[in-house]
Amino acid sequence: MTLSGKTAVVTGSGRGIGRAISLALAAAGAQVAVLDVDGDAARAVAIEVNGLGVKGLALAADLTRRADVERAVGDTLAQFGQLDVLVNNAGWDRMAPFLESEEADWDRIIALNFKAILYTCKAALPAMVARGAGAFSKTLAREMARSGITVNVVCPGLTDTPLLQGIREDSVRNAKVIEAVTRAIPLGRVGRPADVAAAVVYLASAGADYVTGQTLSVSGGLTMC
Repeated sequence: MTLSGKTAVVTGSGRGIGRAISLALAAAGAQVAVLDVDGDAARAVAIEVNGLGVKGLALAADLTRRADVERAVGDTLAQFGQLDVLVNNAGWDRMAPFLESEEADWDRIIALNFKAILYTCKAALPAMVARGAGAFSKTLAREMARSGITVNVVCPGLTDTPLLQGIREDSVRNAKVIEAVTRAIPLGRVGRPADVAAAVVYLASAGADYVTGQTLSVSGGLTMC
């Protein structure tokens, strides 16, 4: 699968799954805008992208701020002249019983896991519609189909990332839950960031041009239809 000539924006790509996705897209030939709230982390991954022979662009942005998102998309278009692939990878969660959760946690989850996706899609869509092509995550599949834009969702299962490690270390209870879930995975292990990245590369490639509105579970068989 080749993505030569394509430009991708990957959010939350300074580490973990986002970094793996950025490098996989770059290995397939895409230019990659590495967007992360941690500018140093974004720059480090952009350097890795450049090392694969394609252009990487580091963008420091807080996805919960619409102005930051619009600036990042604008900088991508100014640098690369096009936008073909948007990967809404950034997300956050805290493992805790609901009655122990705080309003600050709810606000952060809604801001980063929901509203940030609205911001990125709203900012990126006009450039994609103008080109008549593109792929990006979450809804809008039916509405965007007439413009030749595919919309699919990749759902990672338990994946070995810094976020998971932080959740595991947060409490003994969390560690036990993660161990129990791991034992229930048919393939016998937690996912690797590269497992998720491979699915994203496929959906962004010409091989998935006729695939839209789909949800692909990358969970080692933990969730089976």
